[in-house]
Amino acid sequence: MNLEKVRLVVSDMDGTLLNTQGEVSSLFFEQFQILKKHNIQFVAASGRQYNSIVDKLSAIKDEIYVIAENGGLIKKGDDLLQINALAPEKIKKVIPLLRDIKDTHIVLCGQNRAFIESQNPDFINLFQEYYHSYQIVDDLIDIVNDEDFLKIAVYHFNSSEKHIYPAVKSLKDEMLIKISGKNWLDISENKANKGNALREVQKKLNITKEETLVFGDYHNDLEMLQEASFSFAMGNAHQDVKNIANYSTESNNNNGVEKVLQALILKRTTLLPNADQ
Repeated sequence: MNLEKVRLVVSDMDGTLLNTQGEVSSLFFEQFQILKKHNIQFVAASGRQYNSIVDKLSAIKDEIYVIAENGGLIKKGDDLLQINALAPEKIKKVIPLLRDIKDTHIVLCGQNRAFIESQNPDFINLFQEYYHSYQIVDDLIDIVNDEDFLKIAVYHFNSSEKHIYPAVKSLKDEMLIKISGKNWLDISENKANKGNALREVQKKLNITKEETLVFGDYHNDLEMLQEASFSFAMGNAHQDVKNIANYSTESNNNNGVEKVLQALILKRTTLLPNADQ
């Protein structure tokens, strides 16, 4: 690996930069400061809500690019760079289908807050880890025209791939259907994926695919992994991600991201021995 070329580092959050306790390591924040001194930009790219992402990365939130809601939203600090809203008529079409799936919980994701119908305390407790700003409503369809919605996130306590995907896969030509985790499935506009969002950031920064390093672990990371020559699958990644990534690293619980970043930092400090480390 010729890591000396890298000018942009992009990381998924859950299952990647975050450990299973939902924590970012202190080592990463130390590494970020060194990367910054070497003019290497950082992007956090997640299916999470924007507010949830920047809560995890609050110490550096104004210095990084954030791709939220699987590419539905791109921000740098307070600057909104792009938004890809899901058409209201598509939302109205899919919600009744989702309601028919037993033990499924629907999240309608707006730009600043999420909306749910579920009153299930177990789901709400879990949901709050990913969506810090939310409101419970009687009927999601009633609010579809009230604001722009970036995606529909759907949760099943057993398996999103087994229980949710079969019910909505017929819509994959109309909408982007992504299994984003063991329990989560996301529905958005076809162009609203992490890969398209990453291309926008690369274009803005004048950074190429050959200068980009990406970490991911699940299906919603596939497109952005294809936008980087240095694409890394986590040790805990889905097999489909491992099949498409050019490289692999250790699991999220074993500092897989940080170990690659340490190699990148070592390469840069070797090339520039007088640089402030």
